[in-house]
Amino acid sequence: MTAPEFRYSDLLPIGADDTPYRLLTTEGVSTFEHNGRTFLQVEPEALRLLTETAIHDISHYLRPAHLRQLRKIIDDPESSGNDRFVALDLLKNLNISAGGVLPMCQDTGTAIVMGKKSEGVLTGVDDAEWISRGVFDAYSTLNLRYSQLAPITMWDEKNTGSNLPAQIELYSTEGDADNPVYKFLFMAKGGGSANKSFLYQETKAVLNPERMLEFLDEKIRSLGTAACPPYHLAVVIGGTSAEFALKTAKYASAHYLDNLPTEGSITGHAFRDLELEEEVFQLTREFGIGAQFGGKYFCHDVRVVRLPRHGASCPVAIAVSCSADRQALAKITKDGIFLEQLETEPAQYLPEQTEQILGGDVVQIDLNRPMDEIRAELSKYPVKTRLSLTGPLVVARDIAHAKIKERLDAGEPMPQYLRDMAVYYAGPAKTPDGYASGSFGPTTAGRMDSYVDQFQAAGGSMIMLAKGNRSAQVTKACNEHGGFYLGSIGGPAARLALDCIKNVEVLEYPELGMEAVWKIDVEDFPAFIVVDDKGNDFFAETSKPIALRVRTRSKERV
Repeated sequence: MTAPEFRYSDLLPIGADDTPYRLLTTEGVSTFEHNGRTFLQVEPEALRLLTETAIHDISHYLRPAHLRQLRKIIDDPESSGNDRFVALDLLKNLNISAGGVLPMCQDTGTAIVMGKKSEGVLTGVDDAEWISRGVFDAYSTLNLRYSQLAPITMWDEKNTGSNLPAQIELYSTEGDADNPVYKFLFMAKGGGSANKSFLYQETKAVLNPERMLEFLDEKIRSLGTAACPPYHLAVVIGGTSAEFALKTAKYASAHYLDNLPTEGSITGHAFRDLELEEEVFQLTREFGIGAQFGGKYFCHDVRVVRLPRHGASCPVAIAVSCSADRQALAKITKDGIFLEQLETEPAQYLPEQTEQILGGDVVQIDLNRPMDEIRAELSKYPVKTRLSLTGPLVVARDIAHAKIKERLDAGEPMPQYLRDMAVYYAGPAKTPDGYASGSFGPTTAGRMDSYVDQFQAAGGSMIMLAKGNRSAQVTKACNEHGGFYLGSIGGPAARLALDCIKNVEVLEYPELGMEAVWKIDVEDFPAFIVVDDKGNDFFAETSKPIALRVRTRSKERV
């Protein structure tokens, strides 16, 4: 055999940085010369300040490109009415969150920080500790939510009360000897979108155009809507390890890898497959799922990254960034501390006329009526019907459901509040002074699926409100017991808090914090019928495979 030639390439050559930055401060950084090279001295406070500011910004602002994509949905004549309604509500939500008081989503996420520190950068401290201080300061002073649970034993957990620990990963890079730089990617990843990260250990059998599209047809559609589409979808094919494939998918969903090469080479570096990206994007448009309640905008865009692989392994990773597309780049250089400039004036993306744009009928539902009357009214309308809810709701999510199940299992009756009121699966962020509620959007309905049959048989949860698709067992239970599942728009938590939620009070389990059972009064709260009392499920209509049909049309275009 011929002796191999040494070749090296960064696995993820991310290319030029064309990010628009804003200067936070020039304080906390300085340079000095030694042995003919420049060193950058970064004070610990600079790391703390940058992190705190980044968490604030990504909780309230998004990138202009994302806002343009939302406006595109509204302006597209092929968008469904429900597509436009969701896009408009998300834009309204971002205009409220841009005020800096209510975060855009009630699940303010796990703080994730990735840093690349060139050799000439010196801090003299444990960088992760000072980055964690910034996370702590942001979550403890802003109207954000504490979501991190510390394992006390294998089975017992306790909320850390600070949203720490953060996920912090720091890497050393060569950099420029004359211009050392510390680069960062800040992310806030909520449970809904994080739960839609998947790894499939496949074989070479999927590495052909027809089989790959069939495979992605099935797997992407199974993402459903629980993570608040329209999505920024990432697919990674290959990987030197399973964990690297998943990490690459997360980076790609954040558009961190947009400037990768578009062709591969013998060095084995990653590249984007632009043709497959377009084919997968067209595939998602034909699912019929749309921006949560029917249409073509299941995704804003698609990124497909090809990685090298071991010959006996072919990982395929899928990840999404949701409507709370929360990330920002940052850097520390000799010139100061810089953070990506996000859009602070999103009103420019709102259309002037909204009612004419939306069109369609909206059914008003009075939640003050007896439960049987409300169910009888809902029974008149088909799935996908748009509703406006006014009246009381009981709010209960994972821990509250588990506690109520324990009571039922012990022979106790269903709590009267779950018999009398529709139940909203949600958990609020902190309530700002002078507000009735903090950001208060829906959580993923599927986590409560296992409770539905038992609860409805006991007379409770007859009308459920949350986000995302549900399992067949929920459709079966609603058919047997006369129940309904209503879909709330996933994403606009700030708008719901400001415009729709008029009063919030604790009913039970106050010690659970945001997991307590609440009673809220709502006005003109938007929802859609997803599962009805006749065994109909909107999402069942979107299950037909279509990959080969898309591939055939793609070939015809060529």
